[in-house]
Order: sequence, then C-alpha cells, then structure tokens
Amino acid sequence: MDLKKLEKEALSLPAEDRAAPAQRLLLSLDDTSAHELNEAWLLEAERRAKQLEHGEVEPIPADEVRRRAQALLR
Repeated sequence: MDLKKLEKEALSLPAEDRAAPAQRLLLSLDDTSAHELNEAWLLEAERRAKQLEHGEVEPIPADEVRRRAQALLR
C-alpha cells in the first residue's frame, strides 16, 4: 500500500479510531520509554493545572482550540 493511500484511509477514520495508532507512531519516533513519557505528561499536566488555579492563564474552550487548529491547517 502506498503512503498517500494509507494516509487517506487513516484520516477517514473517526477520531477515536485514529488516536491509538497515532500515539504508537509518535512513540516509535522517540527513545523515551512509555513510563518516562507518562511521567513527563503528568508533570506538564500538574504545571498547567497550577497555572489555571493561580489565574496565570485562561482556559480556552475546546471548540475554539479546534477552530484555531483547523484554520492553521488550511
């Protein structure tokens, strides 16, 4: 199967069906272990939660994030 066809078929799947293979592909690019990656994301989530709690950042609704991301991809 050629790469363009594979990409087209993968992108036609619902988001929830694309998430797991996308994560596996991304993990395959990094030598970081799954445990190290999970720890790093946990620390990042805690850092961001503290920023929200202290009013250092304002949350952005998911619909707005999606709209901005789609605009960037056009």
